[in-house]
Amino acid sequence: MVKLTGPFSKLQKVHTLVIGDFMLDRYTYGEVRRISPEAPVSILKVDTEKMLPGGAGNVVLNLLSLGSKVTAIGRVGDDLQGDILKKLLKDKNANVDYLYTQKNYKTSLKNRFIAESQQILRVDFEKIDSLLKELEEKIIKKLEKVLKSIDIVAISDYGKGFLSDRLLKFIIDLAKSKNIPVIVDPKGKNFKKYEKATILKPNLKEAYAAANLNEYEDIELVSKNILDKTNVDFLMITRSKDGISVFSKNKKAKNFPVKTKEVKDVTGAGDTVLAMLCIALASKLSIDHACELCNIAASIAIEHIGCKEITLSLFAKRLLEYDIENKIFDFSHLFTLKKVLEGCEFSLLGINSTHSITDIFKSIKKLSKKNHEIIIYILDENPKDEFVDLLSSINEVSFIILNNSNLKNLIAEINPTNIYAMKKNQLNKLNNTKELIKRS
Repeated sequence: MVKLTGPFSKLQKVHTLVIGDFMLDRYTYGEVRRISPEAPVSILKVDTEKMLPGGAGNVVLNLLSLGSKVTAIGRVGDDLQGDILKKLLKDKNANVDYLYTQKNYKTSLKNRFIAESQQILRVDFEKIDSLLKELEEKIIKKLEKVLKSIDIVAISDYGKGFLSDRLLKFIIDLAKSKNIPVIVDPKGKNFKKYEKATILKPNLKEAYAAANLNEYEDIELVSKNILDKTNVDFLMITRSKDGISVFSKNKKAKNFPVKTKEVKDVTGAGDTVLAMLCIALASKLSIDHACELCNIAASIAIEHIGCKEITLSLFAKRLLEYDIENKIFDFSHLFTLKKVLEGCEFSLLGINSTHSITDIFKSIKKLSKKNHEIIIYILDENPKDEFVDLLSSINEVSFIILNNSNLKNLIAEINPTNIYAMKKNQLNKLNNTKELIKRS
């Protein structure tokens, strides 16, 4: 994996238009302790329930949590579920002015039942209805105005009937005419309707189905079929545990492997990838760097039950796990470290190699009880590698700063909660960072 703290630092606060199928997700959590006497089925004793925006709504949540401004275009029914969905999105500061109510349409509701971190059943309440012609016309007339402030368009198609062929063609053509990238998360076998989009992002199963090829066929044949059919700039196929493959005409395919700790639930991982992809491309990152960032975002999402909103802080923490050698901080990591520490309390501890290792360890243990991140500043001008490696091996140590200029760069951006220094093998609290800098 290439070092990604540099590209990550270039992510900007962009404005994304999300258009697609919005639905409501309900999560019902409980315990299964016995089998029903009425039928051979489990009895779920419900503890809690929560509601979240689903479908295109989950894309919106991920974009917002990653710092994007979002305008949503879609439809809901004239029902309680639609009211809840709009309120949930509005409360997160999404623009829902273009989330329209369609007559005689029922807002899709997906109820997931979860026991002991396992989804045991999903119940869907939905009816697939075509977009009404008058509503289609209303949306088309509004798009010129909406796109004036938009940096990138995300089309989230869940096959619920909202994205008519006419609406898809209009939004793709209009956006491309204004040099606004369009990324499509497709559904169904007919990918021709997404013609001329910037990026088409199916998963592996969807890609083979759209190409009408068996799974034993070479993926290169699949990509050629879809690229010829759709004339998109890039075909980005997500391949679950195998990461992401990117194809374009007349260029060699590129594969981007993924790292993950534990797969708990893949629900919403594709939406997370779509959100990160939008922000990366709207921030003018290359497709290669965008795919690397998408893989990291997806790896975090699948380690949680249900749809997981990935924040920049959470993302930055994972990125530093991959990208920093021996927890050493330098200037290139400043933006990422700032995101990790944003809103967090952390302690800054100055030490040198003349201090007793036992006393250093005791001081670190003492600070760790405060539940703060701990950043070590090594006062020695040229500390030995063995000493640095030893500090890196201590779990409670989050990051290590080696020289005066790196410390100044950090504290210019982030203020420590507490500042300490070792003196005569004792932990001493300092009043400000200037006192620590004087010691170096």
